[in-house]
Amino acid sequence: MIKAVIFDFDGLMVDTETPAYHAFCKVYGEYGKELPLEMYAQCVGTSFDIFNPYTYLVEILQHSVNYEVIREQVDVQYRELLQHIQPRPGVVNYLKEARDMGLKIGLASSSYFNWIEPYLTRFDLHGYFDSINTADLVQQVKPDPELYLLSLQKLEVKPEEAVSFEDSLNGFKAAKRAGLHTVIVPNEMTSTFPFEFYDMKIPSMEAVELKELVKQLEKRDIARKL
Repeated sequence: MIKAVIFDFDGLMVDTETPAYHAFCKVYGEYGKELPLEMYAQCVGTSFDIFNPYTYLVEILQHSVNYEVIREQVDVQYRELLQHIQPRPGVVNYLKEARDMGLKIGLASSSYFNWIEPYLTRFDLHGYFDSINTADLVQQVKPDPELYLLSLQKLEVKPEEAVSFEDSLNGFKAAKRAGLHTVIVPNEMTSTFPFEFYDMKIPSMEAVELKELVKQLEKRDIARKL
């Protein structure tokens, strides 16, 4: 029986990821370079430890430009693109549905809390969550399962009793490794990512009511046990 839902944040609840990629692409273009999506995808849903698009541009420019200069240029573009950002379609309804259904609600993000908190305040989302876990609280972020394992512990549910909602490959891998049900809700940028072996994939949270989604997952669990 499903007892909890755990949401990613960046790209899933609020699509901060697509604007970030566009911001990098614009700055790369100003230097006559390109940033392939398949390369940038390595850092989506995780930290820049796997692939750092700032240092990569410095490297291919052979250090003819300062790292901090590039960071500021990207930040200017990014802030501009984020000005009118809103929660993705269906997100608030899912949170309301989860609360009405008596489900525990968690947030598991590879971002730091000081990045997420202003958005939670801006969109009045704080009150929905029983547990918020961010990069500040773990040693390893996604695709490591630590964030999800911590979320399960705080929500006091077993992996098979929880559903994860992710938009990125790194987030999906983390949830899968932690043993949760996995639901993929790709955004504009991650829609072409090669997701495999997930439990469900939906175009947006408007496409399927949460109650129906949970019902489908529970039916599949029963079928597997027969």
